[in-house]
Amino acid sequence: MKRIENVEVADGEFALHVWTPDKAGPGILLIQEIFGVGDYMEAVAEDLVALGYVVAAPDMFWRIEKDWAVQHNEEALPKGMSMVSQFDWEKGPEDLEAALAHLRGLPEVDGRVGAVGFCFGGTLAYLLATRAELDATVSFYGSGVPGALAAIDDIRGPVQFHFGGSDPYISREDVAAVERAVAGRDGMEIHVQEDGGHAFHNRKAPMFYQPELADRAWRLTEEFLARTLPVA
Repeated sequence: MKRIENVEVADGEFALHVWTPDKAGPGILLIQEIFGVGDYMEAVAEDLVALGYVVAAPDMFWRIEKDWAVQHNEEALPKGMSMVSQFDWEKGPEDLEAALAHLRGLPEVDGRVGAVGFCFGGTLAYLLATRAELDATVSFYGSGVPGALAAIDDIRGPVQFHFGGSDPYISREDVAAVERAVAGRDGMEIHVQEDGGHAFHNRKAPMFYQPELADRAWRLTEEFLARTLPVA
């Protein structure tokens, strides 16, 4: 089942897309990439709901244009990048905290919550983990993560990072910096698909999708969530 709820913040409100399984369970905040809360986020949400999670995806671009979402193609890429360039990196994480609180309060959620984010959302999932109590965080190829590693000590819950080793938007050197930061930390792990480009998990974007790598990374994600945020 899917529904849309509104989350109120001090200067407005934004949409929270909610998908629910047949029974109560842990909640996962699903954080969009640059193309908005569209068909790819819908597909990922359905994957997570099938595992028994309550999923909620906030409209992160609402301060720029509400309910903005586009097809995952090369024509839309510049517009998506433009939306990110206008994004408020101070208020955005506050919006995420409000969305997380709303998710935690849903009647279908058993009190435990995590976050899964892709690309732009991978960075935001990491930043949220530095600010909020999360039972699990999965960050897929967040380009802002290497530059925000000074905050990694603020994370109190388990985190799984995914990167492509051949990502044209995130250098292998930056990925290595995340590997070094994660090494030896309890509850943190990083997986690098060395032949993976950017957004290799996005099955709605033919220009990015790498099926074998996507399946491999998603199996690791499912295993991580089963350990850290198990469904009863």
